[in-house]
Amino acid sequence: MRTHVVDHPLVAHKLTALRDESTDSPTFRRLADELVTLLAYEATRDVRVTTVDIVTPVAPATGVKLAAPKPLVVPILRAGLGMLDGMMRLLPTAEVGFLGMVRNEETLEAATYAERLPDDLSGRQCYVLDPMLATGGTLAAAIRFLTDRGADDITAICLLAAPEGCARLEQQVADIDVPITIVTGAMDEKLNDKGYIVPGLGDAGDRLYGVAG
Repeated sequence: MRTHVVDHPLVAHKLTALRDESTDSPTFRRLADELVTLLAYEATRDVRVTTVDIVTPVAPATGVKLAAPKPLVVPILRAGLGMLDGMMRLLPTAEVGFLGMVRNEETLEAATYAERLPDDLSGRQCYVLDPMLATGGTLAAAIRFLTDRGADDITAICLLAAPEGCARLEQQVADIDVPITIVTGAMDEKLNDKGYIVPGLGDAGDRLYGVAG
C-alpha cells in the first residue's frame, strides 16, 4: 500500500478553513468540493489511458484518452457524497457506484448496509471517496468489497488521515494482491479514545449535511 500526502499550499489553505469549527455547512461543502478536485489531480496521475490519433486545425497528432473499461468512482455514503462533485469535475467520463457503510461506534468495525455497483469489476480502476481515514476499518472493508468483485487497482481519496488508521488499513489489506494507494490532504497527529482524528475537523458527515440522518 502506498500513501501520498499532498503537499500543496492551496490544499493546506482549504484544510485550515475546513478544520475551523466556525465554518458553516454551505462553506464547508464548497471547500470540500474544491479540495477534492485538488486531491483528485494527484490521485489520477496513474489513470489508465490509450493512444488516439486526431487531427488538429494544423496537423495530425497523437494524444491519449481514458482507456476502457472506464474508471469507477465510489463514494462511501453518506459523507463521501460530499466529495463526488469535486471528483467528477476532474473525471467527468468516469462511472459512479455507491457503497453504504456505517461504523459501529463501540466496536469501531464497519458494516455494509447498501451498495449500487456492477457485479463484475474485473479490470476496473476504482477511486474510493471517504473524507476521513480514522480507524481504517471502513476503508478496509470497502477495498475488500471492491477487490472481491474483481477491481484490480484501488485509489482512496481522503481529506484527512490518522497514522493509526493507515497502519491498521495496511495490515488489513496486506493479503490483497492489487495496487492500493491512499491520497490525503494531511496526516494528522493521532486518534482520540473515541476513534476521531486529532486535531481533525469533527464529523465530516455532520458538517456537510447537519446532524440529522
